[in-house]
Amino acid sequence: MKALSKYEVELISINDKDKLMEKYEDRFLYEERADIYGCCIKLLTDMKYVKERWEENFYPMSAHVRSHGRLIVTEEKSEKPKVMYDQLSKTAILVNVDYYGWIKSIALSVASDMLEDEHGINSVHGACVDIGGQGICLIAPPGTGKTTHTYGLLRLKGVRVISDDWFFVRFLAEENVAFSSEKNFYVQADIAETWGEYKELVDKAEFDAKGRAVVNVRWIVGKGKILPITTLRTAVLLRRNPEDGTIVEKLTPEEAVAYMETTGFCNPHLLVKDQRKNHLRRRFFREFFSRLEIYLVNTTLPAIETHQAIKARALRI
Repeated sequence: MKALSKYEVELISINDKDKLMEKYEDRFLYEERADIYGCCIKLLTDMKYVKERWEENFYPMSAHVRSHGRLIVTEEKSEKPKVMYDQLSKTAILVNVDYYGWIKSIALSVASDMLEDEHGINSVHGACVDIGGQGICLIAPPGTGKTTHTYGLLRLKGVRVISDDWFFVRFLAEENVAFSSEKNFYVQADIAETWGEYKELVDKAEFDAKGRAVVNVRWIVGKGKILPITTLRTAVLLRRNPEDGTIVEKLTPEEAVAYMETTGFCNPHLLVKDQRKNHLRRRFFREFFSRLEIYLVNTTLPAIETHQAIKARALRI
């Protein structure tokens, strides 16, 4: 599958936001609210495809709840793809962004921006599963196998999934408690090529032009394999470095934080990346990793071999 080019975020003032709202307000055909870990994120769009994927992807929020943040998603023939964000009003404006994976990630990032600043709740761009009551997270830059190995683990007895892409973390009773962020997951069409168990899921799904679809994995694994919460015990960081022959190594919390910083915190969808925000994220990950056993896995081997190494050496299952 062809790699997607990363978008750039332009930070705008609230006055700029108001002018853009005036420009686009007559074209909003659809208004939907999502409940993203207690945040009401409102979608305004004239794109039916986006509205339908949003409804499939997120838990709904009552129309009577006032929004904490907004996404404006529209098309403009004369303009290139743009992502603009007003941090004061927590409003993201997406013009000519037709890839739903970016749209839903920006919605999650808007909620994360507010939770990080106002409630001390942080987010991780990663997957999270529960194995026999022990939470395991897989954190990685895009394209290093996070989704592949998450769905590989989900095939196993006793494994349940909290999130395949993004989860929220609170420090409770000196533990890392992870919470889910989405109702249904956005998966790649080629997932069944690695794990044949998902062929039925892929056959039922309606994939977009990018080869992805929002799917209800409960169709295949059952309702009991989906959890809203777990207590984390282990973090598995992924990277892909063909020049390094080491496949699995254990990291100290300091080494893990350093790796996160070199990869932009493994999150290409962060909307604000200033000094203050980076300080908050470094502080969070220092405490986050101090409570976990941490492994770094090099994913240059074929997926099946890498998966065996993750299970045997990092997770010991």
